[in-house]
Amino acid sequence: MTVTVEIVETPVAAHMDSGAAQNAKIAQSPLAIRGLTVTYGEKPAVFSVDMTVEPGQMTAIIGPNGAGKSTLLKAALGIVPPVSGRVTVFGRSLAEQRARIAYVPQRASVDWDFPTRVIDVVLMGLYRELGLLGRVKRVHRVKALDCLARVGMADFASRQIGQLSGGQQQRVFLARALAQGADLYLLDEPFAGVDAATEKAIIAVLKSLREAGKTVVVVHHDLATVTEYFDNVFLINTRSIAEGPVAQAFTEETLQAAYGGRLATSQIDQLAKV
Repeated sequence: MTVTVEIVETPVAAHMDSGAAQNAKIAQSPLAIRGLTVTYGEKPAVFSVDMTVEPGQMTAIIGPNGAGKSTLLKAALGIVPPVSGRVTVFGRSLAEQRARIAYVPQRASVDWDFPTRVIDVVLMGLYRELGLLGRVKRVHRVKALDCLARVGMADFASRQIGQLSGGQQQRVFLARALAQGADLYLLDEPFAGVDAATEKAIIAVLKSLREAGKTVVVVHHDLATVTEYFDNVFLINTRSIAEGPVAQAFTEETLQAAYGGRLATSQIDQLAKV
């Protein structure tokens, strides 16, 4: 009697292949977040969030007020302690790769009354080059001025930071991030409360970073500009809602899931078709 043995690929094998591919994607990602949970008291601000940032692209983190957007960014940077979860930067721990990250905080979280000049703020971005003694040489000042020029603020180098407008202050902090020469740029609401000229200048710099192969992640509030500014989008409302290329993830369905009744149906329809 002849026995025929049929070999069939099992779902387990398929899952193993899928898991290997996912692990490879995480290892290549400039920022990969898995199972991140952050609580304020007993209330979760971010709950079991997964996020994988694509290299060399611009990603927007969007969601309603109180959705955990800024908390997610701060937890990824270690500024806010998570309850659980894992964060890797270019496949390694945050501690190992911190030098490759530049962070621009919300303007509202900065003490603008601190007596320091614009160029001194930008020089803070060169702290790894300056060392413990902080000896500033001509080459450092030239680099700082070049970064200020890229954001249109070179003429304000000697001005006290507190004397600048909100948009000008935001440009200076972007110049400080540029001075770090990072590979991953994380910005928390960089367009909030700035004038149109500043927004145009900032987005031009961010796009130039992308063209240079850098990765940019922005907590963003203006849904009307998502399709114009970004390659990818990550929607959050305490939990992960959706992520992926803007054309696929920024849809009526995902916007409704993230914002619910906070956006009128007509607004969602209009935004999803932009």
